[in-house]
Amino acid sequence: MNIIVIGGGAAGLMAAGTAAEQGAQVTLLETNEKVGRKLFITGKGRCNVCNNCDVQEVLRNVPVNPRFLYSALGGFGPADVMDFFENHGVALKTERGNRVFPQSDKAADIIDALFLWVKKAGVTIVHTTADELLIEDGVLTGVRAGHKTYKADRIIVATGGASYPQTGSTGDGYRFARQAGHTVVPANPSLVPLVEDGDTCQKLMGLSLRNVQLTVYENEKKLYSDFGEMLFTHFGLSGPLVLSASAHMRHFGSKKYRVEIDLKPALDEKTLDKRLLADFDKHKNSDFINALGELLPKKLIPVVIEKSGIDPREKVNSITKAQRAALLRVLKAFPVEISGKRPIAEAIITTGGVSVREVSPKTMESKKLPHLYFAGEVLDVDAYTGGFNLQIAWSTGRLAGLSATEEEL
Repeated sequence: MNIIVIGGGAAGLMAAGTAAEQGAQVTLLETNEKVGRKLFITGKGRCNVCNNCDVQEVLRNVPVNPRFLYSALGGFGPADVMDFFENHGVALKTERGNRVFPQSDKAADIIDALFLWVKKAGVTIVHTTADELLIEDGVLTGVRAGHKTYKADRIIVATGGASYPQTGSTGDGYRFARQAGHTVVPANPSLVPLVEDGDTCQKLMGLSLRNVQLTVYENEKKLYSDFGEMLFTHFGLSGPLVLSASAHMRHFGSKKYRVEIDLKPALDEKTLDKRLLADFDKHKNSDFINALGELLPKKLIPVVIEKSGIDPREKVNSITKAQRAALLRVLKAFPVEISGKRPIAEAIITTGGVSVREVSPKTMESKKLPHLYFAGEVLDVDAYTGGFNLQIAWSTGRLAGLSATEEEL
């Protein structure tokens, strides 16, 4: 049986190697000079392979179409992914948030393991760009790439989404899906920095905050909240905490979004007020602007004071209880109005893609065109940060590779 896999990323490599191990003749078509290019930049170059958790926890971290993944995750869950890489020579470690990385902290080790595995399994890798599916009288026959035609009994599309186009994720898979009669849910950026409506972040550009709590409001309704690290930039907000928050913000244009940052989440308002009173007592004869140095980073102080409405040159001993209450509100709910997300080219993943209603969750096969399969980010399934998106790629790639090699009865 001849199988073509389009796309040499996480899902494509997993699908190709799996199919080849089942005895299929597999050709992997990859645009880039090397496979796994997007894997190089995941986890800041360290590759967050998966999350060391059970399948139910993975599903809780998939906001879009989690039920579609039951079979794929049931057949190849986080424990299976970890076993796979350990068995292929990559020692792994589990870090904060159950994130799994190679012990070497090098994404290249994951890519090398996959590359050696698919080559050993007999996969032929061709560095070319697939142009179109070949469909004759409703039957899938192959792929045209450049000036060549590649015949196939089965085709697995694992082209990724439309994020990081420099890695080869240019949305080609959506074109192939439409060619086969599929509905494609419009692609939008997810796990992406946020753009501020205002200039607060610009004033704080370069400031990184750790151990803060970020809460997202959609039309004044609390939408999401979590702890972690974030960064102020010239355009708005970035960092792990912000990227996760962005996955929940899906309706710009029709709804308004605001982020509130609890700068001191370990202290409730009463305890923080006591802390303020102690600091004020130390600096009672100073100007207000000089009284917050032990509480906040230097760069943050003038912006917090501005938002509190207190004159920075007011003497500390004359600050009223009402003014202190206003300062407390800013410290516990530092507001940033959000106007939108950064472009899709800067997103870690894409939300949207091939409608899962038109793909079999038990096989990853198209319901529109027999012998066509989909795997990975090209599907309308996405997750939060923490290794969950790569888990989706490994699981759906594995299932597509196994399903494509099953002979029809």
